[in-house]
Amino acid sequence: MAQKPVMQRFAKWHIWIGWIAGLPVLLWMVTGLFMAARPIEEVRGEHLRNEVDEQPLIIPGSALATAEFPLKEMRAVMQDGRAIAILTAMDGSVRRVDMANGQPIAPVDASGAREIAAERIKGGDKAASVRLFEADEVPFDFRRPVPVWQVALEDGTHVYIGRDTGDVEAVRTRWWRGFDFMWGLHILDPIEREDTSHPVLIIAAILGTIAALLGCVLLFRRRKARISTP
Repeated sequence: MAQKPVMQRFAKWHIWIGWIAGLPVLLWMVTGLFMAARPIEEVRGEHLRNEVDEQPLIIPGSALATAEFPLKEMRAVMQDGRAIAILTAMDGSVRRVDMANGQPIAPVDASGAREIAAERIKGGDKAASVRLFEADEVPFDFRRPVPVWQVALEDGTHVYIGRDTGDVEAVRTRWWRGFDFMWGLHILDPIEREDTSHPVLIIAAILGTIAALLGCVLLFRRRKARISTP
């Protein structure tokens, strides 16, 4: 018996794979279209919130809030074995205060950032470089308007230490940066990588859904034609 042509075998494999993968592909397209149809802010109900004037946080008997530093919020944490209050002002600025004596704590310097990374991150003692970024010039893989120290490790990991908070604000491995790039391609927003609902993505999702649906329908036609072939 003559061997079947390569293209014919590929066609047969395509049909069998289509039966196995057709439904998941269709589900991915339909669900993707549904999620892209509305902006995420609308899904979260952000548009339903009424604007409310923010009021400064007043703590009776406490001198943490001043006229020059009206409090918006306060967070209590343990750092280096002592209770620390991380204070956020109405204008978004941040400072730390020792809760035992009320004394302000200086912002983290380069040496402190190295120590925090070494203490809290596995392999954090292998720092290749340490660099400070102001809130308006943070790296793309951080994308938050917060002044941070970037501790670049020898394996390519970036550890971001808050200058004013003393916290590990983010850890970005090489895998994370690759994932972020792929995410940007996935939502067809490779520049900002934030917009999950825009016309190009919606149109592509519609076309993909139609193509997947037609492909599933054609599987039955190919199957019927194969059965009826003498």
